Amino acid sequence: MTFSGNAFSILMHEEGIAELGFNTQDAKLNIFTTAAVAELSEALDALERSADLKGLIITGNESGFCAGADIGEFQSQYRGGPEAVIATVSANIRNYNRIELLQVPVVAAVNGMALGGGLELCLACDYRIAADNAVIGLPECNLGIIPGWGGTVRLPRIAGFDTAAEWIAFAQQQPAVKGLQAGVLDAVVEPERLRDAARHTLRQCIDGKLDYRARRRQKTSPMQLNGVELAMAHESCRGVVLMRLGTHYPAPVAAIDLIREAAALDRDAALALESSTLATLTATPEAHALTGVFINERAVMKQARSWIKRSDRGIERAAVLGAGIMGGGIAFQSALSGIPIRMRDIAQRGLDLGLSEAGKLLSRRVERGRMAPAQMGQTLNNIIPGLGYEGFDGVDIVVEAVVEKPEVKLAVLAEVEQQVREDTVLASNTSTISITSLAAALQRPQNFCGMHFFNPVHAMPLVEVIRGEQSADSTIARTVAYAAALGKKPVIVRDCPGFLVNRTLYPYFLGFMLLLRDGADYQQVDKVMEQWGWPMGPAYLLDVVGLDPVVHSEQVMASGYPERMTAIDDNALSVLFQAGRLGQKTGAGFYQYQEDSRGRPRKTPAAETYELLSPHCDALREVSTDEITARMIVPMGLEMARCLEDGIVASAAEADTALVLGLGFPRFRGGILRWMDSVGLDNVCEMADYYAGLGGLYQVPESLRRLAQAGGGFYND
Repeated sequence: MTFSGNAFSILMHEEGIAELGFNTQDAKLNIFTTAAVAELSEALDALERSADLKGLIITGNESGFCAGADIGEFQSQYRGGPEAVIATVSANIRNYNRIELLQVPVVAAVNGMALGGGLELCLACDYRIAADNAVIGLPECNLGIIPGWGGTVRLPRIAGFDTAAEWIAFAQQQPAVKGLQAGVLDAVVEPERLRDAARHTLRQCIDGKLDYRARRRQKTSPMQLNGVELAMAHESCRGVVLMRLGTHYPAPVAAIDLIREAAALDRDAALALESSTLATLTATPEAHALTGVFINERAVMKQARSWIKRSDRGIERAAVLGAGIMGGGIAFQSALSGIPIRMRDIAQRGLDLGLSEAGKLLSRRVERGRMAPAQMGQTLNNIIPGLGYEGFDGVDIVVEAVVEKPEVKLAVLAEVEQQVREDTVLASNTSTISITSLAAALQRPQNFCGMHFFNPVHAMPLVEVIRGEQSADSTIARTVAYAAALGKKPVIVRDCPGFLVNRTLYPYFLGFMLLLRDGADYQQVDKVMEQWGWPMGPAYLLDVVGLDPVVHSEQVMASGYPERMTAIDDNALSVLFQAGRLGQKTGAGFYQYQEDSRGRPRKTPAAETYELLSPHCDALREVSTDEITARMIVPMGLEMARCLEDGIVASAAEADTALVLGLGFPRFRGGILRWMDSVGLDNVCEMADYYAGLGGLYQVPESLRRLAQAGGGFYND
């Protein structure tokens, strides 16, 4: 028996054991395309015809087992409606059922990633042996859908209701050891022992020492739970999901409801119910938006990889100027990624703070079992603190992260340039100050660009790489390479006041100030925007960020965009700032803050805020949800449209990715541009025109109006 295709091939071993290898020839990762699904069916035809077959092992290639389905391809098929969705998924459902019904035992040998359809393929096998570096999971709910090739049916029958509900609803990748603990994997071995372990398991099945048929009966029969147990598990899991994810993500709840409804059904009836549920979810706006986010992020990383290929040298050693929270965060991320970093500050107290921040973050990883204590020590050794410039002549990149004052940054950059090699990249972690203006201090401005991290550095995946007027391509390429090496998603933007993210965020804050001036209650605005999907409302966000950096940025933004971003006199932000209420760090901003039993700041409404704002705002009034939403979100959309028009960002995909990853813009809305597409650009223009009397903040750019009149959008999907 032989079979050889582009994605699948069959290799016969001794004793009637066959190996079905998933090894896509023209792609780095194994993914299921329509062609691969068809090829798997052909391979199964060959296996079913073999009279000598006694057992089957399914393997991946060096890059991994299988990363799932080709989302871009399947998304286009989903547009055909529910019937098209069911027809699309049914082909691989039949394949997996055929694997489960083969007359011989089947063992999956899992290396690298087995995600989505890759894990579902493993679940169709009788036993699953994994390398200790394997990662498994069902990430479909991150796309607004559910597993569609049997994941909601087989996983609960293998691992139980609770584990299946958690894995599917929260869509997290699981290390091999957790898969073993959950009973999803049967053994975990060193990578070099994987094939031998899989063959050993298969021989035990062939010799009758392992009852693989009993496992099949378990997967194809109804779940063994009585009504009370099922109801309790369902309600408990549903409650946890709603508490953690809220009501804006229908797929996780639909998956849990599906598992309960399918529990009393046999495999085929349960699979039919899964397909029907999937077809319904693919038509939701949340699925459209979340799939769009995934595709956008993939496009951003493809762009990053193209820049990395243009880099003339790698980043092997780094340095950061200015310790503290931000500098310590950058040092932590670099050290964690295996890139030694020198951390310089002018005061020992700053170095102590930076090292403390890095140590705290590493300790959390140790406490959560994500790092061994010995690794923590090795990582800390990658951070070399100092009050001088020792060793700076050997670094490849220096990230300046000192106080956000132009005169300080100019002096520091000019000084450090004298301490590094002529080809060392200098990057400023500024949030608003012009990169081109800072380059004036340098003798080699071509080696300089912006590298804007977001706080907290360890948690925020975005890095803005800002190209100044004189920044060389090699400088941008190396900076992008460094950001990617740190595990970040870099978006390249052109220099302008506020760059991309803060330029788009500032109109949101200005819209908030105008609402408060006109009598809106900051607590109501926070509540409405959190219900809209933001992780926190604007008042709370300002308190967390700190009012002082936003106040300091007012002058930069007003100077750059005087026709629409000049702050109103005595606005709420400036009033609270002048009163010394700077947010969480001072214990008071819009809200009051006290530490809870875990030492975390807890916010409560502040009567003093109302007293301070009262002389500068209209009398409090109830403002409609629609008015709050329009006045807060529309200015962001208009400004992002201007950023595209001005060439600050190259594409809608990069623009939306930046806001989702850098600001926490609601993922289920897909980004500001996709949101505008979803409500209709003509409707966005109409909302802006309605509030045009409030000033230039609501002035529609001509490029957006033309696009709306043409019936177009920022996306073509």
